Parts: sequence; structure tokens; C-alpha cells
Amino acid sequence: MALTMHQCSVRLFQRHLRGLAACMTKTKALYQEKKYDESSLINYRLFPDMFDFARQVRMTTIHARQCTELLSGVEGPKFEDNEKSLDDLIARVQKTMDYLGAIKAEQIDGTEEKSVTVKLGSREVTFTGTDLLFKRSLPNFYFHVTTAYNIMRHNGVDIGKGDFMGSS
Repeated sequence: MALTMHQCSVRLFQRHLRGLAACMTKTKALYQEKKYDESSLINYRLFPDMFDFARQVRMTTIHARQCTELLSGVEGPKFEDNEKSLDDLIARVQKTMDYLGAIKAEQIDGTEEKSVTVKLGSREVTFTGTDLLFKRSLPNFYFHVTTAYNIMRHNGVDIGKGDFMGSS
């Protein structure tokens, strides 16, 4: 059986968003136990020119949602991008997972050659469904989810590769 667009997009986004939510839940427990200020993590950047933790998490949901919207034609949840706590970020990830869970395989499968346009600042770029997924959405999604994971690890959260990989 050949791989499908749904398997390569929605199912991968779901798996790693579950992992991200689980990692943030462990992070929340540690921060509560140690009485750490969550804002120190929410605003943490690995390097001055990188997005902070909250924006890394936001970007994972943006790339998963945008790709799925463009391929399926089903509008996803909108967010104000103003999360200030781990609970807020976990809720955002959960809302994104709920949206992805409502997308049926037949809404994504067969979109390999679908023409989709992404607005990038003041310009628009047109992709095929395959190029959107493999050249834009997945690389960006993995970059941001990995960076969020690394920020949690760097800040002392006991998480490992299994946590990052999420459950299937």
C-alpha cells in the first residue's frame, strides 16, 4: 500500500503535537513542584535571534493547521497568539489536535498536485500539495517542535526522545 497525503501530514502532525503536549504537561508539573516562574520558560530563547518558547509552540500549530487547511479546504481554529502560560499553550495544541482529528483521510488524499497559495509577508508563493507538505510545512513544523522540545530540555525538564516522538 502506498503512503497517502493524510498519513504524511495529519497523522504526523497529530503524533508530534501529542508528544509536545505531553512534554509541556511534564514541564508544568516540574515548574509547579519547584515553584518556578512559568514566564521564564514562556519567554525563553535558545539564541537572541530565535523565537521564544511560546512562539515556537505557536508556530507548530500554525504550520500543522495551515497545511491541513490548504490541502483539505476545511478551515481550522483561529488563535489570538497571546498565550501566557503552559496551560494556554497546551490548550492551543489540544485545539489544533481536535481540528486535525476531525479531518478525514479523503479530504487530504489525492491533493498531491493541488495548487495552493501561501502568503509570505507581502508576497504569495504557489505550491503543489506535495511541495507544500514536504518543502514547507513539515520542515517548518519539525524545526519549531524540536526547538520547543530543546528549550524544555535546556530548562531542566526530564524528557527524552520517546517523549518527543509522541504516541502513535
